[in-house]
Amino acid sequence: MAFPATMVILPVGTLFILSGLIVNLIQAILFVFVRPISKYCYRRINKLLTESLWLELIFLVDWWAGVKVELYADSETFQLLGKENALLICNHRSDIDWLIGWVLAQRTGCLGSTVAMMKKEVKYLPVIGWSMWFAEFLFLERNWEKDEAALKSGFKQLEHKPVPFWVALFVEGTRFTHAKLLAAQEFAISRGMPVPKNVLIPRTKGFVTTVKETRKYIPAIYDCTFIVPKNEPSPTLLRIFKGIPCSVKVQFKRHRVEELPEKEDGIAQWCKDAFVAKDALLEQYNTTEIFSELELHEMRRPKRSLFVVACWSSFLGFLLVKFFQWSSLLSTWHGIFFTVIFMVIVTIVMEILIHASQAEHSKSNNLSTNLPIQDPIKQRLLHSDITKHVPIA
Repeated sequence: MAFPATMVILPVGTLFILSGLIVNLIQAILFVFVRPISKYCYRRINKLLTESLWLELIFLVDWWAGVKVELYADSETFQLLGKENALLICNHRSDIDWLIGWVLAQRTGCLGSTVAMMKKEVKYLPVIGWSMWFAEFLFLERNWEKDEAALKSGFKQLEHKPVPFWVALFVEGTRFTHAKLLAAQEFAISRGMPVPKNVLIPRTKGFVTTVKETRKYIPAIYDCTFIVPKNEPSPTLLRIFKGIPCSVKVQFKRHRVEELPEKEDGIAQWCKDAFVAKDALLEQYNTTEIFSELELHEMRRPKRSLFVVACWSSFLGFLLVKFFQWSSLLSTWHGIFFTVIFMVIVTIVMEILIHASQAEHSKSNNLSTNLPIQDPIKQRLLHSDITKHVPIA
């Protein structure tokens, strides 16, 4: 059952923002007073704080919208999930790939220790961006001279994390759209590379630096492939708020880092080959509806997110009731005015977060009609892609 977004955004936003500000405040205090003394203690406590906030979003995925996540992996890989440091390389298919990654991290026990590489602007997002900064995410400016130094510095900090962690890297550098796919196909043709149909061409500089700087303490690479069933629309944060269910298929293939080449060119080629294999896997699903030959593992939805949301709701509800009783805020026009202003601010902040999660989706029909007729290669590439990827309404 779908719900109007406005009915959900305000109460959920109030809960998320108020609890998030409390978490951010505690994180700031720990960062100033505890981290200089003991990074170990800071990270252990911060892991719990971070999870107490991010579990609210996982509650929306698992219990509100009922998103079904199907995980394919061999038995050995499945048993190691959450028990070792790992680098995740993923295709960037939907607006909430990062959130699906959090769901898998939570189910394997390493949610609060998950780290990702994000564009610099994300760390300025209220509550969630601040929590990522305190959780030692790596923020990039898309200026390689600056980013290379930032990555090397960040990886030195990660070496001594007290619990197993994941480092997530979307090697394509941007979310998949048909316009970006067409540009990738043109680039591949011009360079004599395999022409992708379902992924973008990976940007390997960040991956190469990551492998070189972390191979001493990250023993495994998880090659993750995401796909949304082709008869379903791509999931978005707004659809999650509306309670619209969907399903996502994820394949995990584990590679030992020691098997990768030592030289930079070899590491880069390994990454490119991995994405050629990803493309073939996705193409297989498009043509045969068979996603993976690996074992499908049943992963039950943990009830921890339900417990966390219930605790935050009870605690904040109690505080708000006592505050309104003490202040008599709703008994005056000024109080009512400030309450309305607060609700407007909550709505605006949540809209900012939703907007920040959205990709720039291109309109397939417009792309098709705008292409020059005399370029049959572009027309053929784009039309074959659109036929496969446009969801059934």
